Amino acid sequence: MADEGDVFDVIVIGGGPVGITAAARAVRGGLTAALVEERLAGGECQYYACIPSKALLRPMELAAEVGRMPGLELRGPIDADAVLTRRDKSVFHFDDGSMVSAIEGFPTTFVRGRGRLTGPLRAEAEMPDGGTRALQARHAVVIATGSDPAFPDVPGLREARPWTNREATAVEQVPKRLVTIGGGPVGCEMSQALHSLGSRETTMLVHGDRLLPRAEPFASNLLAESFQESGIDVRFGHRPAHVERPVPGGQVTVQAHNGALIEADEILVGCGRWPAVHDIGLETIGLKANGPIEVDDSMRATAVPDGWLYAVGDVNGRNLLTHMGKYQARVCGDVIVARAAGRPDDELALRDTADGRGAPQVIFTDPQICMVGRTESRARADGFNVRAVEYDMGAVAGAQLMADGYTGRAKAVVDQDRRVLLGVTFAGPAVVDLLHGATIAVNAEVPLDLLWHAVPSFPTVSEIWLRLLEAYGL
Repeated sequence: MADEGDVFDVIVIGGGPVGITAAARAVRGGLTAALVEERLAGGECQYYACIPSKALLRPMELAAEVGRMPGLELRGPIDADAVLTRRDKSVFHFDDGSMVSAIEGFPTTFVRGRGRLTGPLRAEAEMPDGGTRALQARHAVVIATGSDPAFPDVPGLREARPWTNREATAVEQVPKRLVTIGGGPVGCEMSQALHSLGSRETTMLVHGDRLLPRAEPFASNLLAESFQESGIDVRFGHRPAHVERPVPGGQVTVQAHNGALIEADEILVGCGRWPAVHDIGLETIGLKANGPIEVDDSMRATAVPDGWLYAVGDVNGRNLLTHMGKYQARVCGDVIVARAAGRPDDELALRDTADGRGAPQVIFTDPQICMVGRTESRARADGFNVRAVEYDMGAVAGAQLMADGYTGRAKAVVDQDRRVLLGVTFAGPAVVDLLHGATIAVNAEVPLDLLWHAVPSFPTVSEIWLRLLEAYGL
């Protein structure tokens, strides 16, 4: 049994935005909590993913907007040093002191160490000094360890010490030549960001026939055209067969399956992510560390007796997006508080959560790709009676005023039987702020006949909503 000072109502293992949210929600409900984090409090998103990547992409976006506006001229290339300095500011110069202070102000006990389970309602933290601190939970343990980059099984790849999102977003010297493996969000965003900052020879090796395979095909095509116009060499149907880097930090050579050779200064792997379940003690409670921790809609692990273990964010595999992980954490924290108070499950009104049908996502490239809900192909595969409508966003007055030659497209996927939206996709410059309206419409299942009365302002790009509804026949 742990000492009384190390007994808490809730123990959270993982101090990224999802774990922090779970702890804060539990404390808000009157429980005590301990948050265990080995690395920087704030997690991957704050220091090596969402925040720094957008800091690197924003100058490129502004430069592209200037280039589309007659009368404005960008003098000289983007100042990479200035961009990296601003990036450092956005990640607090990799110092988590303010984040730790915020956590402790909830109040939550912050424990710096490697967290792992040691049995039912028990955990320990392996401290930086080599010691361990035992922790006991009264009500629940929450796993919020996130995910790690996935690596394809390519001979020589790991030995070449490739970049992942961590090295790419924390870049100190932009490589002149970059080769990227993968055409998902990380590969697309970071290839374009680094290309704009000085990686003038950027090559992308994409196994399939398009970028962003989970997006609508038109969005993938618009992005590929933009990449190629800017000088990024996108090679579809190319898989790496072998990687060589004879000298650490030296030139890297990638041989594709078709025999093509690509030489570069750095190699970036953007092939998805895998739940971070290794060495967190799952075996001590009878679970295998070979995949996501399966949970129900209250985020409670389904394979654990007595219902004390919860998993939120990437580690449960439901939706690998920071904002959806934080949403899950709010659900989880509230449920733990309710169960600790003795409320029966049938009073908790558990239902399908938004990460099931209405999760929004933005790819911060140029053009931006924004989507929520199901694509047309996904909706048909799920058995819905579907009708899809598309519209050229460049034909909307607000878009024409925003830029000369505005190129973009929107698509709405409609459930014909209920006349509600199943999914919406926007692709074009500066479309990100259109997404939340679509998220509300999809998640609230607003009937099209009611949505028609939500009149968009003229002349704004949001008139695309009216055009989509008119294309449907309203």
